[in-house]
Amino acid sequence: MLGFYTGNDQTCGGVSRREALRIGGISGLGLSLPNWLRQQALSDEAARPKDVNCIFLWLLGGPSQIETYDLKPHAPVEIRGEFQPIQTATPGLLVNELMPKLAQSSQLYSVIRSMTSTVTGHPLGHYYLNSGRQKLPGFTPAGFGAAVMQQQQSAADVPGFVQLGKTYRPDVGKGGYLGRKFDPIEIRQDPNRGPIDLSNFARPDAVDMDRFDGRQRLLSALDAYQEQVESQAAFGVTDSFYEKAFSILASPKTKQAFDLSQEPDKVRDAYGRNRVGQRMLLARRLIEAGSRFVRVQGHAFRGYDTHFNHWDTMRKELPVYDSAYSALLEDLQDRGMLENTLVVTVGEFGRTPVINKVRGGRDHWSNCFSLTLSGGGIKPGQLIGESDRTGAYPKSRRLTVPDFARTIYHALGLNPHDEFHTNDGRPIVALPQGEVVRELV
Repeated sequence: MLGFYTGNDQTCGGVSRREALRIGGISGLGLSLPNWLRQQALSDEAARPKDVNCIFLWLLGGPSQIETYDLKPHAPVEIRGEFQPIQTATPGLLVNELMPKLAQSSQLYSVIRSMTSTVTGHPLGHYYLNSGRQKLPGFTPAGFGAAVMQQQQSAADVPGFVQLGKTYRPDVGKGGYLGRKFDPIEIRQDPNRGPIDLSNFARPDAVDMDRFDGRQRLLSALDAYQEQVESQAAFGVTDSFYEKAFSILASPKTKQAFDLSQEPDKVRDAYGRNRVGQRMLLARRLIEAGSRFVRVQGHAFRGYDTHFNHWDTMRKELPVYDSAYSALLEDLQDRGMLENTLVVTVGEFGRTPVINKVRGGRDHWSNCFSLTLSGGGIKPGQLIGESDRTGAYPKSRRLTVPDFARTIYHALGLNPHDEFHTNDGRPIVALPQGEVVRELV
């Protein structure tokens, strides 16, 4: 994204005007801008927790801030809506009456209530919030999980980057400009309906290992031939697919992670016997087995795009979210995993403060919305930013999507100044804008 304005201090290539003046002095001492950025990244790295993994719960459609973490009980009825607020364990934070478990566990997560975005539509919003970069003609940003895979190592016997559920667009939050080899393994099945079927990656029982090894050598030979006759991009897709398939095939540890039958009924019930709850439980098992980044499609029904049937949709979706998210946080804490597992819940944007009287819903609203972060070194129980009396605009601590992305990068130990090159040789900086939300780290 070019020319983005992050606040009162303009930026150029992700460096503020104030910092640019300071760098001017540094350059006189013989330290160039690239070297300065490199040193800054190394300095930041020293303060970051190591080996932090991530579970990223994607709330398709963009949930209403006024029905989740930014209730307005004293506003007119056409703004505050039908639901009642309940007090949480976090001073100043009210949540929807449909979220009683998250009210009790609010000291495990922090809320940003003053997020803003320049994107108002679903497709581009998906790219933006899953990467911190906007999709432009000829440029598809790499998702957070792909950045983890590119910059860091993962266990060889488990998939490092997993997508649970189908994405809205086929390339959202995936390898993007880094290439298809950084795409996640995508599991679309609903784990609540039975065991995950990995037969597509499994060795047929009738094929012994000698014959199987021969087939794998044949595939390698075919790949070598394919490299000569196909484009590099197409070969990358095939190579990545085979590599991931054989990785899953060869790893009993991965198969065990996908086996939810090993979990006690009490645990499965706590997460919720629905596709969101069981995907969140599966995400925890994958992280525990060694996966680095698991993105979960977090809607149980049609998602949060509530232009109409708003109240009925909230009554269906929010209890599912409440159980799954609270159970995950408590489970991670009980297992000693929360400190090294960043958990994010976010959608594309928020919803309009005023209810659409014609259709009985709330429309797209990117001027002010809420999201949560927890674990992974994030300070819990924090309430960042405040909206105005109607939840329409930030009243304090206005934050942008690049700020959100920088905070994720910081928590995961990623270098936002890392420079990559596209297939046609264009240099790309990982995150050229944004500042870490220091109150959280």
